[in-house]
Amino acid sequence: MLLLRLAPHGRAFVAGAGFLACVTSLPAADWPAWRGPNGDGSSPEKNVPLQWSATENVRWKVELPEPGDSSPVVWADKLFLTQSFEKDGGRTVMCYDRRDGKLLWKSGTTWTQREQRYGKNPHCAASPVTDGERVIAFFGSAGLFCLDMNGKELWRRDLGPHAHEWSYAASPLMHGDVCVLYFGPGANARLIGLDKKNGKTLWEFKEPAPESRPRTDGFKGQEAKGTIGTFATPIIVRAGQRDELIQTFPQFTRAFDSRTGKALWHCDGLNELVYCSPVAGEGVLVAMGGFFGTSLAVKTGGSGDVTGTHRLWQTVRTKNRLGTGVISGGHVFILNTEGIAECLNLKTGESLWQERVKGTGRKGDSWSSMVLVDGHILCLNQSSETIVLKASPKFELVRVNALDGDLCNSTHAISHGEIFIRTHKHLWCIGKNR
Repeated sequence: MLLLRLAPHGRAFVAGAGFLACVTSLPAADWPAWRGPNGDGSSPEKNVPLQWSATENVRWKVELPEPGDSSPVVWADKLFLTQSFEKDGGRTVMCYDRRDGKLLWKSGTTWTQREQRYGKNPHCAASPVTDGERVIAFFGSAGLFCLDMNGKELWRRDLGPHAHEWSYAASPLMHGDVCVLYFGPGANARLIGLDKKNGKTLWEFKEPAPESRPRTDGFKGQEAKGTIGTFATPIIVRAGQRDELIQTFPQFTRAFDSRTGKALWHCDGLNELVYCSPVAGEGVLVAMGGFFGTSLAVKTGGSGDVTGTHRLWQTVRTKNRLGTGVISGGHVFILNTEGIAECLNLKTGESLWQERVKGTGRKGDSWSSMVLVDGHILCLNQSSETIVLKASPKFELVRVNALDGDLCNSTHAISHGEIFIRTHKHLWCIGKNR
C-alpha cells in the first residue's frame, strides 16, 4: 500500500511497506503579506499557470459581499482578505479555505463615525499580514487588530483618528517580533514599531511636515500644491549584514532599524505625493512618486545623508504611477497608471522601452502592482485582465488573460502553484488543471 500526502509547504511524503521516503516537489511558498514573502512582488514558484480565462484553469470562484481593493494573503490552506461593509461600518478580516474557497470565519469590528475616503476606493484598502500564528489588519480610525488563525481577537490598538481626503492604503508588515505600520497620510502621520505579541508600541518616527524641508524634487520655484502624503507600504531589505526597514515619505526616503526605530540613512529627492511602495533588488532601492512625480534609485547600506553618495539617478516629471514595480536582471519594470508598461536600467534610470499593454476590456488603466514569477511579469488592469510580459530588456508580450471584466484594483497573490485575484465582485483561484 502506498500513501501520498502533500504537506502545507509543498513537500510530498511517500510511505510504503518497509520504507519511508521524502520527496521534494517543485518550489512552493506562502504569500504572507502584500507583495509576497520578500515584500518585493516576487514569487519563487515555477509551476504556476500563465494562461487562463473566466472558464479555463479556474479552480474556484466565490462571490464577495462588497467591493474592495485590498489583496489576499495566503498561509498554508488559509487565505485572508480585509473586507469593509460600508452600510453598517463593518471592518473585517475574512478567512477562506484556499483549497475550495469556503468561508471559514470573519472577524473584526464596526466603525460608525464618519471617515474620509476617496469615492472610488472602499474602506479596508490595506491588506492583512500573517506569520502563521496571527493575522494583523489595519482599519484606519477603527485601529490595528491582531487575530489568531481561527479569528479570535488577541489584541487591538487604538492609534487615534485617521484623517485624509483619500484615506489610507499602507499595509502592516511583520519582521521578527515587530509589527511595522505606517499610520498616514494626514495629521499625526508616523511610522510605528509594535510588539506583534501584544501590540505595545516599541518606537515611533513622526513624519516631518513637508514645509519643514527644502524642495529637492526638481520642481524648481514651485510651492507645495494639492494633495500631500504617502500611501506606501514599507519594506525590509537585506543590506550586507543587517536588515533595513525602508519607507518612502513625501520628499525623502529613510531606512531604519526595525527593532529600535533608529534611523540608518536617508536620501532626498522625492516629490510630495507618493503612491508607490519602494522596491529593492540587487543592492538598489527604487522609490517613485505619484501623479507625474519624481523617481530615484539609491544604493542601500549607507549611513546618514546619502543623497550625494549613494543616489544613482533621479528622474523628474515621470508618468503617473499608483502600482509598484519589480526588479529583475538589472532592470526595474513599472506599469504606469494609464496602462503603459516601462523598463528602466536599474543603475542609470535610462528607459529601454515603453509600451501600452491592453486587452479587450473597457478599462485599460491600472492601480495594481506588478508580480514577478518564473521570468514573467503579471500586470492587472482595471478590467481584471492580467497582462503577461517577459521580464526582459526587450519588450515581449506573452498573452492577455481575461476574466469577466469586473473592476479590479488589487494585486495577485501566488501560493502553492495557484494565483489568487480579488475583483470588486469575486475572489478567484487560478490553477493548472489537475
